[in-house]
Amino acid sequence: MGRQSHPSFHTNNEVVSASSTVLEGGNTRDVSGDRAGFEKARALTLNDIPGVVEQYRKCAELAKQVGFDGAEVHAGSGYLIDQFLQSCTNKRTDHYGGSFENRYRFLHEVLEAVKTVFPADHIGVRVSPSSKYGGMGSVDNPEMFTYVFQRLSEHGLGYLAILDGFGFGYSDKSRVMTALDAKIHFKGIVMANCSYTRDTAEGVVHSGAADLVSFVRGFMSNPDLVERFQNNWPLNDELAYEFYWDPTKGKEGYITPPSYQTGHRCPLKKLVANF
Repeated sequence: MGRQSHPSFHTNNEVVSASSTVLEGGNTRDVSGDRAGFEKARALTLNDIPGVVEQYRKCAELAKQVGFDGAEVHAGSGYLIDQFLQSCTNKRTDHYGGSFENRYRFLHEVLEAVKTVFPADHIGVRVSPSSKYGGMGSVDNPEMFTYVFQRLSEHGLGYLAILDGFGFGYSDKSRVMTALDAKIHFKGIVMANCSYTRDTAEGVVHSGAADLVSFVRGFMSNPDLVERFQNNWPLNDELAYEFYWDPTKGKEGYITPPSYQTGHRCPLKKLVANF
């Protein structure tokens, strides 16, 4: 999570990022689940970065060991990789900062590491070039992410997921990038995501702007979401955000919303780790 994390989660009691920046406003949560302010991040050194890349590889390895079928590298939402990609958080002057190529370098190295564990077509990448979540948004994002889409085409990935729905809001630093931007510049399967409904999902796929649409919150509250869409069955109420992070909630709500026909959870068919 980079600068969005809290020092209490880390053995060295610090947060790190592409550069020494702090996320202004809002708050995070500490290891006890209590609200806490964001703290200034330490810029990763050139000696640090290989170790961080190795952590991504290790995450993929552990995911595979416990039965995950693939991995999605999270390069969006203002988390660590996004902090390297965007000029608003990457102020480096070495070969990880400045040019599009340099800012892309960290993501490239992470992908190369994860590809030693999973085949490329079992790996996806998730980006959110228009989101303001995590204090993100950069004036050169349309140009930067066009470059990223083109470079990601070299990897033979399973898919590219782009969060182009409103979600937590769009940045006003540059124009909104949509699934169509990704479809034009990424040579592979494009997955749209964030705030889609059944009807808007059908629309974006039929238009050719995306190959498929993913749902997360919808699936958490409706384990049989596809069947509900197919049969026009009503949806369960969406889970409150507290269920995503509050350990005191226990299993109630997070894994218990019932399917429409059986009243029980449905078994998962495939598992993709996200990190």
